[in-house]
Amino acid sequence: MPLRSHIISTGSYLPKRVMTNSDLEKIVDTSDEWISQRSGIKERRIAAENETTSDLAISAARQALERSGLKPEDIDGVIIATTTPDQTFPAVAVKVQAALDIPAGIAFDVQAVCTGFIYALSIADNFIKNGQLKNVLVIGAEKMSSVLNWEDRTTCVLFGDGAGAVILQSQESDGNSGIYSTHLYADGRMADLLYTDGGVSSTGKSGHIIMQGREVFKNAVNLMAAAVEQALRENNITASDIDWLVPHQANSRIIESTAKKLGLSMDRVVMTVDHHGNTSAASIPLAFDEAVTKGDIKKGHLVLFEALGGGLTWGSALIRY
Repeated sequence: MPLRSHIISTGSYLPKRVMTNSDLEKIVDTSDEWISQRSGIKERRIAAENETTSDLAISAARQALERSGLKPEDIDGVIIATTTPDQTFPAVAVKVQAALDIPAGIAFDVQAVCTGFIYALSIADNFIKNGQLKNVLVIGAEKMSSVLNWEDRTTCVLFGDGAGAVILQSQESDGNSGIYSTHLYADGRMADLLYTDGGVSSTGKSGHIIMQGREVFKNAVNLMAAAVEQALRENNITASDIDWLVPHQANSRIIESTAKKLGLSMDRVVMTVDHHGNTSAASIPLAFDEAVTKGDIKKGHLVLFEALGGGLTWGSALIRY
């Protein structure tokens, strides 16, 4: 039987500080009604000043490792999706590797912004299918508060911090379990729709998020739906076969519009944006872990991930959990 990647455990971490829309009313010209109507967000978590992206990732990874029943020495790869690393280098992944006493092996970061977790998952999946790795820790971790302009009410109200993790394990498959397929896309011609106005080789600073919200919304619905339809087509299934859609948690209206375009009822869509905000690469693994922990997503369920982020990047992944 061919080898296929299976998600054997999940983990997550959210900073302690909860920032509500009411809290934001005190620092920027906005209102709970304005934020809720446009995004569906009620609150988000904000990391402490001395709390780094690697701190978030380590906590999520530790939980996933504990739940898996594996030991650190069983992990032979760490891949982290992040756009907010602690430092220019080294990678957040090597910090996680060291903190968990994982032995020498593959450890690196992936940067595809909000689509990052699907990119990282796809890379890990290919390592496993090629027989190069057995157990891979895949994490989405972000401290988005570090790249926000807290005077820009159009962006600072949308984002939050957190980390989500999964462990992928190589197992023989009859074709009816594990990761079925992943689909990755990018179009740099739309890079100016969502970006930061800084960087290592330009300003020497990380910069702040700049977003053309209306254009991002329009492209998000169409491109994410197309990525989902590609996954369905390639696997010869229909939307009615999906047990759960786990979308990138950017905006409730985008999620609802995408579900409607696919003919999916919202009771089959995982929605955490109201209490997580947009955590970029962390949003899908955070939402997935919450649904698994609550018992909504169960073993054997067919799950579809989909996301769109700056670049523009977008993609989907079809998984039998």
